[in-house]
Amino acid sequence: MDKDLKPVIVVHGGAGNVAPERSKPVMEGIQVAATIGFKILRNGGTALDSVMEAVMSLENNGAFNAGYGSSLNIEKKVEMDASIMDGRTLQAGAVALIKDVKNPVCLARMVMEKTDHVFIAGEGAEKLATMFNLERANPVTELRLRYYESQKRALLAGQYELPRLFQLVKTYPELLEESDTVGAVALDKEGNVAAATSTGGFPLKLPGRIGDTPLIGCGNYADNEVGACSATGVGETAIRLVLAKTICTYIESGKTPEEAVQQAIRLVNRRISTEYHSMGAIALDIHGRIGAAHNSPNLCWAYLTPDTAKPVASVTARIVKESS
Repeated sequence: MDKDLKPVIVVHGGAGNVAPERSKPVMEGIQVAATIGFKILRNGGTALDSVMEAVMSLENNGAFNAGYGSSLNIEKKVEMDASIMDGRTLQAGAVALIKDVKNPVCLARMVMEKTDHVFIAGEGAEKLATMFNLERANPVTELRLRYYESQKRALLAGQYELPRLFQLVKTYPELLEESDTVGAVALDKEGNVAAATSTGGFPLKLPGRIGDTPLIGCGNYADNEVGACSATGVGETAIRLVLAKTICTYIESGKTPEEAVQQAIRLVNRRISTEYHSMGAIALDIHGRIGAAHNSPNLCWAYLTPDTAKPVASVTARIVKESS
């Protein structure tokens, strides 16, 4: 472990397409989230608090597919997922199928710290939110309602075949003109890492569908001996490859975070044969080095360190199209 660790935070607002008219609110949102998380680190706070507050900011924003602004499923309802992991203890908490908890990532942390479990979904998770007096809020925005209506029209026009969602995306690429999933990874002054991820899920998903976000090792992972990762994109792809843990394993084997995320995206391109396998990931290691890569048109992300006067933000990272 480095003697003079400098705190680092990296956040993402999702992989997909970011339409030009949406780039400004998305960029502003990830910069605000990075600033909030880094302030905690700079003041001696923990990586765990940092990633939770950063993701809460993104959940509250409305420009992202998480919390307020989540996508609607086929029944025009919201089902949100979230997880959080402490690299110091390997403790983790996750929730799924959340309807109206304002900040699902907070509920995930409650599962981690107040129960003996890692993952609680549906009615049981909602009951916990009531027990812990977590704030409730309607997560549906006008933007998501407009998206839903256009997506439903495509379905009724016979352009949608479940479960082959990529056929709809191929025919109507505008469905991807939104950010998918939010997340953050951080390293604090004590050398602890943490990761948090939150999502509203894929538009028009089947009720009860759970993606990678709340699955530890798939959409989220943190380990003080290695680093931390948060993934975004098609959840089924990340689940099949246990993508977040795979990236951490690459780092453990000696790769830098940048090399690790790029290798992981090449793995996605090589092993997942479905036409729609859009993925992205951010990662950092215990030395404070960072990485971000994707095979989608965009990945909105930002990072902040003591060496940067303000968040460094972009709607793209390293785009990886090759498979080897």
